[in-house]
Amino acid sequence: MVASGTFGYAREMQGLVDLGRLGGILPKTITKQPRPGNAPWRTIETPAGMLNSIGLDNDGIDSFLEKLMPYLASLGVPIVVSVAGRSADEFVELAQQLDGVTGVAAVELNISCPNVSGGVDFGTDPAMCEDLVRRCREATEVPILAKLTPNVTRIADMARAASAGGADALSMINTCLGMAVDWRNRRPMLGNVMGGLSGPAIKPIALRCVYQARQVTDTPIIGIGGIANINDVMEFLVAGATAVQLGTVNFYHPRASMEVLDALPGALEELSAGSVTEVVGTLNTEKK
Repeated sequence: MVASGTFGYAREMQGLVDLGRLGGILPKTITKQPRPGNAPWRTIETPAGMLNSIGLDNDGIDSFLEKLMPYLASLGVPIVVSVAGRSADEFVELAQQLDGVTGVAAVELNISCPNVSGGVDFGTDPAMCEDLVRRCREATEVPILAKLTPNVTRIADMARAASAGGADALSMINTCLGMAVDWRNRRPMLGNVMGGLSGPAIKPIALRCVYQARQVTDTPIIGIGGIANINDVMEFLVAGATAVQLGTVNFYHPRASMEVLDALPGALEELSAGSVTEVVGTLNTEKK
């Protein structure tokens, strides 16, 4: 799959990627009302990664459904719509509005965005997380994915909470909170001061989170965080992910998803596996 916020609305990538081969496309997160996003700068390149503070810039769900969803639905690829709300009620309303929409295969609850006020509240409090997921699960017939933040003390607690609320899958992880500084001018480089760190730099954190979540829940996990090639994919699968999303790599190597798909059969063969399912969660942590 390709991660929300890194693949536009798919039209931008159609000349570079065979969209029909993808397991799923996640367009940029949408909100109930249009959002202008944060002040510039919004993105900063960092060693082995990228900081972003976009602020969920989008035209709102009504515009999305009218202008963008018809094209996405025409692709014949599962479309997982990422949504974010200012309140639990808004999340529920968004889930309800997407229920039954042609082409919508699932809804991903972005309860972990560090770039907006209150963006991580539901992703850092287990009780709030469980309640929100449960309400959204009851509001729609389509599968619900809960996207979790690594910016917590115990990711396992959040995984348990989202699972208890009825999440059909856990998307792990969103970006890690970070910042960049222009020391000569003594100014933050991002307009919002802090932003979300993504890319290869966070892969070890993401792998750890996936592994820890797998220890406490059987809910399917979608691994996210610094995945750029087949080796990264296989690491996440063995650690416990049942699927993956490629994110930041889409900015600097947009055909990475195609290369991963080409290499997947050979990687499975190396492990004498006939399917992805056979390697999921097979990490051996016993001491030698």
